[in-house]
Amino acid sequence: MRTSHSEHTLRTRSTVTAALAAGALSVSLLATSPASAAAHQGGLHLGYIQYDSPGSDNRSNSSLNAEWVNIHNNTRSVIQLKGYKLKDNTGYTYTFGSYNIGAGKTVKVRTGKGTNASGVRYWGRGSYVWNNTGDKARLIKPSGAQLDSCSWGDGPGGISCH
Repeated sequence: MRTSHSEHTLRTRSTVTAALAAGALSVSLLATSPASAAAHQGGLHLGYIQYDSPGSDNRSNSSLNAEWVNIHNNTRSVIQLKGYKLKDNTGYTYTFGSYNIGAGKTVKVRTGKGTNASGVRYWGRGSYVWNNTGDKARLIKPSGAQLDSCSWGDGPGGISCH
């Protein structure tokens, strides 16, 4: 069966249009991918954030400490965190004292009170920091420059930032 020039042009345009639409869809899906699907960020960065402590928010110290932020050192060197800050949208700020985070290591910053140890720091607060209805965590260098940030919307649980 022989096709006319107009039928061939229509088929070609339909094929090209379908291919362009599929390409646009894949680009838009990549552009709207969550932070957790992003390539693993190098350097010092925010990791997983547990912004909604499991169970009821009763302000007990154990509930406050079930809210935390992981900061990961993805370098091959020890980094001194003295003066680094962790901030939320409200302006609550945790400032690191002298603390070395090893190469490839993670430090967990818990909201409540406790005894600082290797791999864990305590903010010492008596109330929650991270909003379950949406917030943004920021990691700030001692110079004041923002190093990393991670935001979330309404919902229970936590988020993998990178």
